[in-house]
Amino acid sequence: MTKYGILNSIAGLLLLISSCTSTSKESKTFRGRISFDSITGIKYYEVKRRFSTGLSFNELGFQQEPTWIIQFKDQDSILAYSPQKKRMQSFYLHYDHGEVYNFAKEWFKIKKISKDSLVFQRLHLTGREISKDIRSDVNITWYAENYIKNVLKTTARELQQPTKADTLYIQRLSEKSNRNPGNLDSAFAGRIPVEFTPLSKIIKVRKISTVDKLQGRTEAYDYLFPTYRIDIVNAYDDFGYDFSAVVDAKGKIHLGKFRTDFPENYEPRKKTLEAIINVYLQNLLKVIPGKTLGIAHSSEINIAITGRKKGH
Repeated sequence: MTKYGILNSIAGLLLLISSCTSTSKESKTFRGRISFDSITGIKYYEVKRRFSTGLSFNELGFQQEPTWIIQFKDQDSILAYSPQKKRMQSFYLHYDHGEVYNFAKEWFKIKKISKDSLVFQRLHLTGREISKDIRSDVNITWYAENYIKNVLKTTARELQQPTKADTLYIQRLSEKSNRNPGNLDSAFAGRIPVEFTPLSKIIKVRKISTVDKLQGRTEAYDYLFPTYRIDIVNAYDDFGYDFSAVVDAKGKIHLGKFRTDFPENYEPRKKTLEAIINVYLQNLLKVIPGKTLGIAHSSEINIAITGRKKGH
């Protein structure tokens, strides 16, 4: 090898080593504990919360709504807006591993930070394991207050609105559900749930919460499967039943799922529940179907109903 060949080889080797060292440094900075010095004190508004599809909604009708306002105080603490207390609250910023952090009882993987924007992946953990399903399939984007006001010249509320793609998606889901109005498989949760208005004094309705944190039932369950307590007096007999139903876009109630102790009781129970729906619910209630983005569609609900004979 000539003198120049040796020099070129050495230069190439040094360039390769330099490149590897630079890449390693950048990776180490990102994989290790992230420095928030450059963004401390900047107030960020959540403007987008999307599934990996790029949509705010999934096939169940569940909508991811952007609501967070955050501000890093220092390396170990963060401020987050509390809708209940209507003020910013301070939370400990717990570093776990990699880019995974916890604050305000939520887990996040930090994917991007800059003075203008932040991108986090919201995580769901079962024990110490990150769930690999839809519960961790959520990306959150924040924009800095100054960036929204002076660069984009708009408001956080405007940026938080569902997109045209969201509307088209809901239209497609609604068209599918309306082709099979009583089908549980094509029904999806209404962003505005079914509404029942009594037309008689003998019937009362109230929407109830079934949230049970110990059983893993979060507020999302109330949204996806709203539950209604219905009480009827002067009924033909005393009865009490729990069942699901599909309320279609025209307000018709279709019997869904119910339980029986024995298989031979299934058909008699089915006839009884259908009679209760047709005689009482459809005649004594004004039924407004569930809607999403102003579009009426079939949605599933749960009903707990009791009847009492006159004098009981």
